Amino acid sequence: MNLIHFFGDEAPSRTSVYRWYGEFNRGRSSLQDEFREGRPKSVVVPKTIDAVRELILQDRHVTYREIETILGISGTSIHSILHKHLTVKKICSRWIPYKLSIGPKKGRVDWSKEMLKKYDRGASKHVYDIVTGDESWIYAFEPESKQQSTVWVFQDEPNPTKVVRARSTSKQMVACFFGKTGHVATVPLEQRRTVNSEWYTTICLPVVFQEIRKTNRQRRITLHQDNANSPTSAQTTAFLSTQNIELMGHPPYSPDLAPNDFFLFPYVKNKLRGQRFSTPEEAVAAFRMHVLEVPYSEWQKCFDNWFKRMQKYIDLHGEYFEKQ
Repeated sequence: MNLIHFFGDEAPSRTSVYRWYGEFNRGRSSLQDEFREGRPKSVVVPKTIDAVRELILQDRHVTYREIETILGISGTSIHSILHKHLTVKKICSRWIPYKLSIGPKKGRVDWSKEMLKKYDRGASKHVYDIVTGDESWIYAFEPESKQQSTVWVFQDEPNPTKVVRARSTSKQMVACFFGKTGHVATVPLEQRRTVNSEWYTTICLPVVFQEIRKTNRQRRITLHQDNANSPTSAQTTAFLSTQNIELMGHPPYSPDLAPNDFFLFPYVKNKLRGQRFSTPEEAVAAFRMHVLEVPYSEWQKCFDNWFKRMQKYIDLHGEYFEKQ
């Protein structure tokens, strides 16, 4: 009680007093810590911090356990060095479609500036003239993602497991076209063929244009397509010149600027994951059904986001950016 009276909160505990009493009884006379072999109380010193920094610079994938093994320090000390002293964090690498050089970056920026000006940043009524299209494979079975397979589990239940299954080799390619007001046409390829200029100009595009001009044969159409061989071939160019079609153009190496790639295909295919279809044709029918169920507001949002992406690429000087 006297210790508490004189020292307040800094007074030693009863356990500490008993321990000291025992130490003095066995002949100890110094209040200094005795020398003990082994590692010091703290290894978080400039030398160790520099050693951890060097390990990271040598290998950006180095793990806690590898640092602990190499330097012989505890996980607690490593955590302190990494987050308090070096202020580093471990993040996933950003996946990009291509390694862009200066030329393609400039092309993306120039095209984006041109489109933003031409269509008044998406506010022009002529945005409704744009029809965008692209092709993709539809599989009879596409396994669901890990995120889609998550389920609630009670404390007394075992963790669920699922056998990994690869997507099927049974597939069919489809071309899908849409505008700001919604879906225009989905045209499947038969017999698993890939797109060529003949199919594109004699089967696919005529179906698309006929659907658009069902109620107005003179309706203005601005076609947006990627830079694949078929859409840019001489045969396709000649065909489009006879159809009174304006081409919107598209910058090279830019799937992230194609509405099918950043919106429609991921949106619909995510709904098809985990479902098993007996034939590719059945899978295509399900694909078309989901496309037709896309709400009007989502088509509008897609086009609004398209023009926002253009501005984003200008701000980033043509670099890819993470999905927003």
